[in-house]
Amino acid sequence: MSLLSRNITRLSHSRYAPALLSGTLLGLSFPSYPAIHLEVVAWIALVPLLISLRSVENAGELFRRVYLSMFVFCLISLWWVSLATLPGGVLTIFAQTFFLTVPLLAFYAVKKMAGYRFALFSLPFLWIAWEWAYMQQDLSLGWLTLGNSQANLNLMIQYADLVGVWGISFWLIWFNVFTVLALSGSRRDTLRSVTMMALMVVAPLIYASVLMYREGIAAKKELRLRVTLVQPNVNPHDKWEEYNSVEIMERYYRMTGRAVRESRPELVIWPETAIPFSILDLPYAADQQLLRLALRKWDTALLTGFIDVVHKPNQPSESFNASMLLEPDPDSVPEIYRKMRLVPFAERVPYIDYFPWLGNLTFSLAGIRGWGKGREAAVMELSSSRNGKVVLANIICYESIFPSLVTEFVRKGARLLTLVTNDGWYGTSYGPYQHLAIGRLRCIENRRAMARCANTGLTVVIDKYGRTIAEVPWWQEEILTAEVPLESRLTFYTSHPDLLPKVASILSLLIFLRAFLKSRKGESVL
Repeated sequence: MSLLSRNITRLSHSRYAPALLSGTLLGLSFPSYPAIHLEVVAWIALVPLLISLRSVENAGELFRRVYLSMFVFCLISLWWVSLATLPGGVLTIFAQTFFLTVPLLAFYAVKKMAGYRFALFSLPFLWIAWEWAYMQQDLSLGWLTLGNSQANLNLMIQYADLVGVWGISFWLIWFNVFTVLALSGSRRDTLRSVTMMALMVVAPLIYASVLMYREGIAAKKELRLRVTLVQPNVNPHDKWEEYNSVEIMERYYRMTGRAVRESRPELVIWPETAIPFSILDLPYAADQQLLRLALRKWDTALLTGFIDVVHKPNQPSESFNASMLLEPDPDSVPEIYRKMRLVPFAERVPYIDYFPWLGNLTFSLAGIRGWGKGREAAVMELSSSRNGKVVLANIICYESIFPSLVTEFVRKGARLLTLVTNDGWYGTSYGPYQHLAIGRLRCIENRRAMARCANTGLTVVIDKYGRTIAEVPWWQEEILTAEVPLESRLTFYTSHPDLLPKVASILSLLIFLRAFLKSRKGESVL
């Protein structure tokens, strides 16, 4: 027996070491600080765990191994959530660990009915079907979609404009499966698997090269919008206590006035909840008038986060984490978007509409508690002197991790993605860098540039290939002005955002049916 065979045999009979190894590799593969690039680790991260599960027959034992592996994965990837709220961080890690076990529990069920080999070939379909289904409900965090691990591996993921992040997850699981077969299968399996693995590396690179060459020729004709992003560097933990509204607004007026004098932008963007009060409400009429006068003086449009309060007859008022576009014309009506996907428990308790008592479970961040839920993916229409009417998609913070939500904006005509956010809750951890990386995928999927304005950073402009056009340092008071490309074409993925996971969901049902029939017939299993 060769050394490799002995090691694989030892691994398959080891109890928890493979689970710990797989969890560690998964965690390390996710984006962290810019100098660290371990994305390729995800290509083989599941291999130790999958090999060790071959001999596991007891459901409880399998659950313990899988849960341990996913717990280590979540701990490495999401520990920084606890910097904003310790109870919320602990809940997030334990809950996400449970949800990540589901596809491997389904793998176990198929293995029991139809054998290990059949289950291996089923896993890619089971995995992305669950990833997609999980993201459809309010309890979903959705952050650890496996394809997100590759967000900074730019040349290898350009095919996301065809299949989205789901296709990247699908690709990764298949690569892990082929690696398992290459290591533990017959010589024929090894040859076939290595061939497939080589093709899976080469094909995305060829696609990216052809795409960028073709698009590079057309780039000279791109229309552009001059955008200024204002990063005020207001510590979010102090924002609602030590600062008053006048101080905050004066900082924005000062920074924006300087940017307008120096750069003459067509659009200025302020970050999430930049205006920390309901400026459109009657009690703040004077503040609104002051803002309107400033816009007339600057002769530029403003897109800003703010608190929107909606008053309903005979009902309590409802507050929304919102954004609005204001034109310099004093008669213009504010265009408003209210955040639709809210951070579970931090911004809104899931299913509170059905079970009001769940409101007691909120792990609120300072100044952010119990937001209302927006109902419409409302785009905004900007009047540009150079480009005429420009439709904008404004995404608020956490919403950038939801692929289908962003495609909804783009299908409504958005030519540019804007994102207002506040990642200052997470200090100098790599949480903000993960958030930024995931946003790059939305640019690639939809072939839209993104202007990302953050309170403390990371304030960045990204092109339609997910590459950085311009950026400023985080945790500094800075202004960033850039010419941001506009695009109008729809990608295949934008037009069919859920096609792959929906097909995988149907195939998963057929897989279970086939496995069940195999078990009833007593067919031999491998």
